[in-house]
Amino acid sequence: MLRILHDTKIDFIKSWRLAVGITAAFIAAGLIALVLHGGLNRSIEFTGGTLMQLEFAQPPNIADIRSTVDAAGFTGSEIQQFGSSREFTVRAASHVSTSGTQVQNTATQIKAALERKFGPGNVRVAREEIVGPRVGDELSRNAMIAILISLGITLIYLAIRFEWRFGVAAVIATVHDLLSTLAFLAIMRLEVSLTVVAALLTVIGYSLNDTIIIFDRVRENMKKARPESLYDVLNRSINETLPRSVLTHVTVAAATLSLLLFAGEVIRPFSWIMLFGIVTGTFSSIYIAAPVLLWVEQRWPRSHGGKQGPSPRSTSAPPTRPSSPRAPVGAR
Repeated sequence: MLRILHDTKIDFIKSWRLAVGITAAFIAAGLIALVLHGGLNRSIEFTGGTLMQLEFAQPPNIADIRSTVDAAGFTGSEIQQFGSSREFTVRAASHVSTSGTQVQNTATQIKAALERKFGPGNVRVAREEIVGPRVGDELSRNAMIAILISLGITLIYLAIRFEWRFGVAAVIATVHDLLSTLAFLAIMRLEVSLTVVAALLTVIGYSLNDTIIIFDRVRENMKKARPESLYDVLNRSINETLPRSVLTHVTVAAATLSLLLFAGEVIRPFSWIMLFGIVTGTFSSIYIAAPVLLWVEQRWPRSHGGKQGPSPRSTSAPPTRPSSPRAPVGAR
């Protein structure tokens, strides 16, 4: 059987300050990008309106498309190249009547205007989506509720399966994954659609699975009668699960990369989020969840009356290397 990275003794937690600094800088860059761009690039599913994917017989000038759409009465529409030089998307706010009913002929009006400009038969509508503003608001609310419910269920599950300290560490790591992924969305200006929300929920589950694998090994190692600090137990547990993690992540990354390269523009945002989620999920399991667990254990040390595991002195060590020889955290 192929064995890689077997019996490693890497001190992962030693670099937690550097890792936290890097991820904090990345999240801050994402927040700046959000402010500069006025929020996330939400799809028509959340904003309401009409989305058209157009195919032209010849590569057009995007300025001509914009002026034509504006002249049709849909000023402020977002026009982007989509794939090849002959494909473009148009996002337009649909006209609304006094009763609030969305007029369904927005796409027809835009197509007619473009055909007058570029000639009949030179413009084809490959895709058309019409979403009302109320539906968009409902989808936004439901997406947020789905993410919050997943975090709540995770905390309850880990508190029952392990204990509340592990649950707090895992949820904080998951919040980090959400923030870093939102920063990635803002920096890359990826379109936030229902597909991307599904990718976000998948990333949450993927990251939590990786964290739970490590925490389960931590729990097993804490039951062994070894004079180790929690610092050493965490490092050893991460090293012991490293071969499994590498094989899993490489396999998932290969499948996701194939989607990114060959699945087309529609699925590309999903692929980007999944590929980034593999990185940030692995990162948070090691450099966020583990140091947070050490800090929580130091802040609220557990009672060891009659229970197996490290002594209170050894488990309460902070995620740094103390100078005292009596607490050999991180020692090899």
